[in-house]
Amino acid sequence: MVKISVEMVRKKAEHHDCLLAPLEEIALHQENIEKIEYIQDWCPKLKILLMQSNLISKIENLNKLKNLTYLNLALNNIEVIENLERCESLNKLDLTLNFIGEIISVESLAQNYNLQSLYLTGNPCTDYDNYRCFVIGTLPQLSSLDGKDIKISERITCLQNLPMIRSDVLFEQENYKYQRQSQKTRLKKNIQSKWENEYKDMDPDERNKKFWAEKCEHAPEVRQEIERMRQLKIKSEQKEEEKEPKRQYKLFNDDGRPFNINQPKIDFLFSDAEPDKFILDLYLYRYMDTSLIDVDVQPNYVRVLIKGKIFQLHLPEDVNVSNSTATRSQTTGHLVITMQKSNFVLEKAPNKSQSEPESRSINSIKSCESQSNSKREFLEIGPPVNVLDFTKMTNSNMTKYSKPKLNIKPKPPSDGFVDNPEVPDLI
Repeated sequence: MVKISVEMVRKKAEHHDCLLAPLEEIALHQENIEKIEYIQDWCPKLKILLMQSNLISKIENLNKLKNLTYLNLALNNIEVIENLERCESLNKLDLTLNFIGEIISVESLAQNYNLQSLYLTGNPCTDYDNYRCFVIGTLPQLSSLDGKDIKISERITCLQNLPMIRSDVLFEQENYKYQRQSQKTRLKKNIQSKWENEYKDMDPDERNKKFWAEKCEHAPEVRQEIERMRQLKIKSEQKEEEKEPKRQYKLFNDDGRPFNINQPKIDFLFSDAEPDKFILDLYLYRYMDTSLIDVDVQPNYVRVLIKGKIFQLHLPEDVNVSNSTATRSQTTGHLVITMQKSNFVLEKAPNKSQSEPESRSINSIKSCESQSNSKREFLEIGPPVNVLDFTKMTNSNMTKYSKPKLNIKPKPPSDGFVDNPEVPDLI
């Protein structure tokens, strides 16, 4: 028996960020649900409820949904229309292909003043004489029945003949109840004896073939048995899958060398064009959640888990794990892993401005070694220059420094110049 759970409802409410309180529409079809419960408490603002193709046998626990406008319960095991009086806003009700034989239960919808469309196609009550006329007369608020519009003249005729039509319908309903009760007793007895005796020790494959080859009646009990067979088939297939051993991927060779593995079968691009790093570009799916990806960079290999599947690549050189990075594009979804080489050394180009002084210093050292009798007592860089040596300021033999621009030459006397001895010389 499948029960309605919070996880099931949240899964169906993904477009509302999994919030249940403000939810206005939900589809719980084809979930093999057998009972309606909890929905009116979790989703009080619900307007559209789709629960077709389930195994629901009773309409219940919907009286708090005051805003419900559309209810779809087609292809279920419902036999009576009930418990919808308080759904004040109900506008459309679909009960196609159920087992409603009590046509009098339609009268429970008389208080649903907003009900305009009703679908009862495929139910046993549609085989009754004057079925359509009885429903139209009982529910004057309807504008269409089973997809056909109701004309004003048809409505007037049905209202006029409703008392007589109702007595005829009640007679047919009693006959159906008697037949249905005998059918229910007979089917339960046959199904029970079949499973206790015939199907007990039978091979599952033979049992499936025999079951689907037999003719069956259209009844709620048969639908339950069909669902039971389907569940058993699913369980047997799951057991067979569990028996088959899953392939175990060997990640390393006997000598420790990592293998190249591409279990998810995705395209990728590995580039070693850069001298100092490797770049791995994985063409991941654009809308894949990043939480499903796990990256592990090791010195000689890189491993990426993509939804549990392994992608592993052996690197030609060792990389620095601490300087490796992994980024993902928000537009394309690609995963780019950048791995720095651990043994890479950056060679600097020689600088001319630095090489010249070194050569000069070497030459100066050689010149100092060769001139052992030189008066220079200190190692200097560059050729010797005649500059002032302030350490020998008191030495009388100090070389006089004269700047070429300051050299003053005596001016030759002009013609007819007479030297006066009393006048001092000009400096």
